[in-house]
Amino acid sequence: MRVAIVTETWPPEINGVALTVQSLALGLARLDHTVELLRPRQPEESAALIPGLEQVLLPGASLPRYPGLRFGLPAHGTLQRRWSAQRPDALYIATEGPLGHSALAVARRLGIPACTGFHTRFDDFASHYGLGFLTPAVFAWLRRFHNRAAATLVPTGELATFLGECGFANVRLLRRAVDTALFDPAHRDEALRAHWGATTGDPVVLHVGRLAPEKNLELAVRAFHAIRERLPRARFVVVGDGPMRATLAERHPDLVFAGLRRGEDLARHYASGDLFLFPSLTETFGNVTLEALASGVPVVAFDYGAAHEHVHDERAGSRVPRDDEAAFIEAACVQAARVATHVGAADSPSRLAARAAVAGLSPTGVATHFAELLGELVLRRAA
Repeated sequence: MRVAIVTETWPPEINGVALTVQSLALGLARLDHTVELLRPRQPEESAALIPGLEQVLLPGASLPRYPGLRFGLPAHGTLQRRWSAQRPDALYIATEGPLGHSALAVARRLGIPACTGFHTRFDDFASHYGLGFLTPAVFAWLRRFHNRAAATLVPTGELATFLGECGFANVRLLRRAVDTALFDPAHRDEALRAHWGATTGDPVVLHVGRLAPEKNLELAVRAFHAIRERLPRARFVVVGDGPMRATLAERHPDLVFAGLRRGEDLARHYASGDLFLFPSLTETFGNVTLEALASGVPVVAFDYGAAHEHVHDERAGSRVPRDDEAAFIEAACVQAARVATHVGAADSPSRLAARAAVAGLSPTGVATHFAELLGELVLRRAA
């Protein structure tokens, strides 16, 4: 199959959408499908070769109030000419920005079967940026966009049910993968822990993600302070960057801010932690949850998205009712006390249970399912 993938975010941008789309694109290429990747050109970027992908870099612009991310500009003419000359069998649109809208409009005009990915709850984001009154309108806009495609792909059964009840048509489940070879407890680094001020036996609480208002990070800090009342030697390491970093650092000088980390360095940071706090309520999934579990680090998160799907053994973490901040803090304290009894033990029940929770989520398996879903669209269109 020849598959066109349209996305307005791509590594080295650090976010769940970019990494998920990259995994899907490379997975299709490894399965010997031809993949055409269309995305905005990033600053000072040339069309570097990525084995297995035909890259098409298009004009883009910076996303207001979200530094470091971009969106693609409308490209109807370019896409019309390109796909008229060399038509893809199927199209996957990962983002709902202007470039995604152009791609969907051209695909409908040319009769190319297209599906979309529901990756981001932009309706929830609105309230965190002073635009809560727009939440219903944003959700209606998302529904109109996705319903113009042949299918909408989502990462959890819970989200599929919710969107179906809200009028989204043809919602299909495509689970997320995690690279269990990269994210592995074997990457634990005692020298790195010492750099954080953690000596032997000191529990390290970890958060990884973009430091932005919608991530609910102050709750993670409050949970850590409650943990430290019971475990005075505990440390809190925050990995990532974003508009809230300076404010958080000023308010909480006792936290360790590790900045952006990628690849094996990121895997080392994950594996060197003992408990992962994920307080966000605005995710459609939460890839970092899978990365923490794969690294052998139990998770405390609200009961939706990745945690709802994959945290079922209490030794692997806790799922807390949504919006119950007191329960989140208490669960964090309980899990911290549990991991504190075996800090550093490679065969501890918590590390083994966390790793087992994601053992079956191979990138190859998810890419194969993705290809099957696209193939169904092609056959349905032909019929």
